[in-house]
Amino acid sequence: MFASAPDSGNGNSGVSRSLLIPMRFVWPYGGSRVFLCGSFSRWSEHIPMSPMEGCPTVFQVICRLSPGYHQFKFLVDNEWRHDEHQPFVIGDYGVVNTIFIAREPDMLPPSFSPETPGRSNMDLDDVSSQMEAASTISNADLDVSRHCIADFLSRHTAYELLPESGKVVALDVDIAVKQAFHILHEQGIPVAPLWDSCKGQFVGVLSALDFILILRELGNLGSDLTEEELETHTISAWKEGKVHISRQMDGNARSYPRHLVCAGPHDSLKDVALKILNGKVATVPITHSSSPDGSFPQLLHLATLSEILKCICRHFKHSSSSLPILQQPICSIPLGTRVPKIGESNRRPLAMLRPNASLGAALSLLVQAEVSSIPIVDENDALIDIYSRSDITTLAKDKAYAQIRLDDMSIHQALQLEQDVNSFNGQRCQMCLQSDTLHKVMERLANPGTRRLVIVEAGSKRVEGIISLSDVFRFLLGV
Repeated sequence: MFASAPDSGNGNSGVSRSLLIPMRFVWPYGGSRVFLCGSFSRWSEHIPMSPMEGCPTVFQVICRLSPGYHQFKFLVDNEWRHDEHQPFVIGDYGVVNTIFIAREPDMLPPSFSPETPGRSNMDLDDVSSQMEAASTISNADLDVSRHCIADFLSRHTAYELLPESGKVVALDVDIAVKQAFHILHEQGIPVAPLWDSCKGQFVGVLSALDFILILRELGNLGSDLTEEELETHTISAWKEGKVHISRQMDGNARSYPRHLVCAGPHDSLKDVALKILNGKVATVPITHSSSPDGSFPQLLHLATLSEILKCICRHFKHSSSSLPILQQPICSIPLGTRVPKIGESNRRPLAMLRPNASLGAALSLLVQAEVSSIPIVDENDALIDIYSRSDITTLAKDKAYAQIRLDDMSIHQALQLEQDVNSFNGQRCQMCLQSDTLHKVMERLANPGTRRLVIVEAGSKRVEGIISLSDVFRFLLGV
C-alpha cells in the first residue's frame, strides 16, 4: 500500500501539473508512526507515510514534486530523523536529506506500472526495444528490497519448511560406496546425509561430486582404487581417501576436511540460506536433538534454497510492488555469470562444451571450475542441453560406470543414456531472457528440481549467461 501526498510545487503555484514529478520517499528503519516533512511542504506539513504491504517495518509515500533541489527529513515516533544511507547536509533544520530532480521527468519505478502478461518458458520474441529501455534501479530501491526480504527471512524459521509428510534418506557410513550410489539413483536424490552410529552423529553428506571424483579416480592408471574395491569400499573409507585425492588435485586440500553444516528447526530462514551459501552446499540437514550434548539427533528435513525462495515468492505474491527490485529486468541487474562481451577481460568466463566433447572433459570442468552444471551448445553457441553433476548418478544404474571409459563417451551419449534410463519426457533446460523480470526468474527457480536458468538470446537461443539459486540469494541478501 502506498500513501500519497498532495501535489507540491515547492510553494510555487505557477508550476504546471505536467512538471510535477512523482517521487517515492522511503523510511526502512521501523517505527509506529512515520511522517515526511520537507522544503516542498514549507516544513509545515507532516505528510503521513504508510507501511509497505508484507513488510511493516518499511514506510513509504509518493509525493509529486517540482524539478529542482529539495530537502527533507522524517518524524519517527515524535523524533526527527534522517536517513544516513542517503545524501544529507546540515541546514537550517538540522541534518536533512537532499534530493535533486532534473527537468527531464523520470518515470515511476517499474514497480508502479502494470505487470505485462507473462510469457511462456521460451517465448523468444524480439525484446531488444525492451532491453534498451531498461533502467537501472536506484541504490535506495535496492536497499529497501533487500531490507524487506532480509526482514521476512529473519522472522520465519526452518520449521516452516518441514512438510506434513514425507521421507528423508540418510546413509550409514559403513555401507559400500557402490550400494550408496545405487540408492541415490533409485531414490532420485542428488545428496544424502551420512550417519555414524559409533559417534551418534551425522558426520557429512554423500553427493554426486563424490561419484564424479570416484569415477575420475577409477580412470587414473596409478589409482589405488579399483572397480572390485567399490564392492566393499565403505563410505567412511572413501571420505578418508578423498582428502588425499583432493591434495593431489588442488595442491593444498583447501576445502577438506569439511565438517557437516546443519541447522535447527528454530533457526531463521536467513540463517539457513547463509549456511547454504557460505558452505557452498546444495542442502542443509535440519536436525533436532533432545539430548543436552546434541547426540543422536533426529533428521527432520533437507532444506534447500529452492524451498526458501518459494517462501519468498509466496509471501510477496500479492505485494510484489513493495519490492521495487522484483520488476527490474535481469539485464539491468548484476546477477549470475554472463558471457563476456568483446573487449571485456575482467569477467569470469562461462563454462560451455560441445556435445561431442568427452564425458571426462565435462567431469573435469565441473570439478575445476567449481560449477554444478555446464550448458551444451552447438557451433553457434545455441543451447542444446545442459549437463549437471546430478546426471552422473545415472551411471550407477546396472554398473554402467564399469562398461565405459570417460574419455571415450561423449556428452551426447551420456545425455542419451540419462534419457533412456529415466524415460525423461519433460524439458531439461530451463531458460529465460534478458528482458525477464527478477520476479519471473525467481518464480521459475522456486519450482522443485530447478536449480538454474540459462539466459538465452531471443530467437537464436544463443547462450548469454546462467543464473543459479545461489546467485539470486547472494544478490537478494547482498552477500
